[in-house]
Amino acid sequence: MRLIPICMACSVALASPAFAHAGLEQTNSFAAGIAHPLSGADHILAMVAVGLWGAIAGGRALWVWPLAFVTTMLAGFAAATLGLHIPWVEPAIAASIIVMGLSVALALQAPVWAGAVIAGLFAFFHGHAHGTEITAASVIPAASVIPYAAGFALATAGLHGTGVEIGRLATGSSWKCALRALGGGIAVFGGVALIGG
Repeated sequence: MRLIPICMACSVALASPAFAHAGLEQTNSFAAGIAHPLSGADHILAMVAVGLWGAIAGGRALWVWPLAFVTTMLAGFAAATLGLHIPWVEPAIAASIIVMGLSVALALQAPVWAGAVIAGLFAFFHGHAHGTEITAASVIPAASVIPYAAGFALATAGLHGTGVEIGRLATGSSWKCALRALGGGIAVFGGVALIGG
């Protein structure tokens, strides 16, 4: 029974397009914001992996690391909408999948502050990608950006929560092995994305 959430997460990731960074037709609604992180395996895997890693670490990491990710992602989004251009966004996103996947696969133990810095660093690039898309898609009033940002922040938090719950359900040695294998699969996907990008 506990394998069901893990299988569901893998199915959703594999059924989604590889990247969610092609232009968006509508980027000024709450619904579009919610849909965007769910539209590509790169976002889904990175964000679920943050939750999985937090569940493995336990304690304050369960909520500090996802909170750091969401907060810094919004900062990256704001930076992009204000016109800040940074290089290597897509490679950094692929690297985030690798690092987060390996952190799960190796059950990496890190101080809470260090995990927050790692999650936040990569989150900035994810947020920047969102912001770049919204500015490329259309010129819209700043007030219209807020519902979109709220939507993708909520969806991101939901993906983190999914990862946390999957990690918390994976008790017992066989389930922990499955969880680590899932982390390895996430890292491999990131490696393929990095090479392909």
